[in-house]
Amino acid sequence: MSWLPDDFVHPVYVPVPHTALHLRPIREADTALDYPAVMGSRERLWEIFGPAWAWPKETMTYEEDRVDLLRHEKEIAEHKSFNYALLDEEETAILGCVYIDPPERTGSDGEVSWWVVDDLAGGESERALDALVPQWIAADWPFQQPRYLGRDITWQDWLALPRAS
Repeated sequence: MSWLPDDFVHPVYVPVPHTALHLRPIREADTALDYPAVMGSRERLWEIFGPAWAWPKETMTYEEDRVDLLRHEKEIAEHKSFNYALLDEEETAILGCVYIDPPERTGSDGEVSWWVVDDLAGGESERALDALVPQWIAADWPFQQPRYLGRDITWQDWLALPRAS
């Protein structure tokens, strides 16, 4: 049984209210935008995701990022997991990402996390994304018990939960 209904159609464009930003599924072709976003915010991202995902490595290369984005693109097409890039209006910069994944730990039917680049951290755009994501998940995704990693549960508490079967 899939973690999503067979007839589920994932959103392909999600405007972030009160900003000129939007979300769309990430693609391998985004590597030139993604790599500087990730590596430019790497230290803060490692503090968030490092203990759980061992990402992003200090030594991550452009090619490793490209391979990772290709994997994400394929997983999106197969509805295995989703990575949405946060982009400016012209799609000249990736400014963050939203991850929507099947549950790795017990107690939810979908796990959601997100980040913004250092330049947006603590600002209006991050607050707009923080407000949007739970509303968007509730409106457009078929979850009964989504879990917002690092938001409604700490990463440390999440890691302590039993693995989902």
